[in-house]
Amino acid sequence: MTTTPELHHVRPDTVMSVRDLRIWYGTARGAVRAVDGVSFDIRRGETLGLVGESGCGKSTLGRGVLGLLPDAAKVAGHVLFEGEDLVGMSRRRLRSLRGPQLGLIFQEPMTRLNPLMRVSQHFLETLRTHQPELSKEQMRRRAIDTLGAMGIPPTRFTNYPHEFSGGMRQRIMIALALVLNPAFVVADEPTTALDVLVEAQILTILADVKRNFDTSILLITHNLGIIAEACERVAVMYAGRIAELGDARAVFARPAHPYTRELLASTISLSTTSLHYIPGAPPDLIAPPSGCRFHPRCPDAMTVCPQRHPPVVTTELNQDVACWLHGPDDQIPPGGSAPLEREAIGVADEA
Repeated sequence: MTTTPELHHVRPDTVMSVRDLRIWYGTARGAVRAVDGVSFDIRRGETLGLVGESGCGKSTLGRGVLGLLPDAAKVAGHVLFEGEDLVGMSRRRLRSLRGPQLGLIFQEPMTRLNPLMRVSQHFLETLRTHQPELSKEQMRRRAIDTLGAMGIPPTRFTNYPHEFSGGMRQRIMIALALVLNPAFVVADEPTTALDVLVEAQILTILADVKRNFDTSILLITHNLGIIAEACERVAVMYAGRIAELGDARAVFARPAHPYTRELLASTISLSTTSLHYIPGAPPDLIAPPSGCRFHPRCPDAMTVCPQRHPPVVTTELNQDVACWLHGPDDQIPPGGSAPLEREAIGVADEA
């Protein structure tokens, strides 16, 4: 195994390269470190899945790479998009990139679509803002064609959002994000609250988009089944940090991090005979645990785990993992590999 450097060589086909990204919010109790030192690359035409429990920082990370954070948020690190660093970029320049180059699919279409505007008005507003050189007829044709690719017929173009089902509203949101053919899209839980049939249709649409337009997608979800079906690689996030990143098939077949293993064990399938859960809850990000943030809930915790945050190492299956179980051995202090007493980490044994 080899230690992965903080900044490694960026492949020529990389669309977005995130390096040591940190996002925090100020509160009366202190700073909430929602994203704390995250690094990853997304290649052209690739879908990277971002998975983890609620509250681990997934949505903040997705909005952070697009610069869509409240003014109170503080950001450090680098988000390199086709040679430009989005962190610290002027609002005017960022605004010009969103839409034509950077897209976002929200998870709640009914709260994102203006109920007083027809679907046609949503599209014309977007196109008029970013491509004013188009005629009104060209804008109309572009919008109708994009909606048609999502399965929305032209006869529904002038309907209001409330006249559509939840699945069709989500298709409209996807069409709005793609009407300008962006190179990179963040899909923030695009199948939340949809039934399994509509969910499958949405995933098929995203696969078609990637194949037809060579679009790169960061797919945020808590559903491991969606990751397995739609993503080439997966990043497992816990308490603001990436615990494991690698090829989706390899990670699912041989998870390297105990958190990934516990997440997979908690998934219900047709062969499930008993329920499994991870004891405890994700930590308070104002005062996270010392060392590895998963150690209070980890069944494999060692004495070194609360003492030092593990560096990222690369396994033989080319998975990047931050866990002392994978070394490096020369950084583990004497006696550090001894099991940590469960009473010491505050997690009772299961009955």
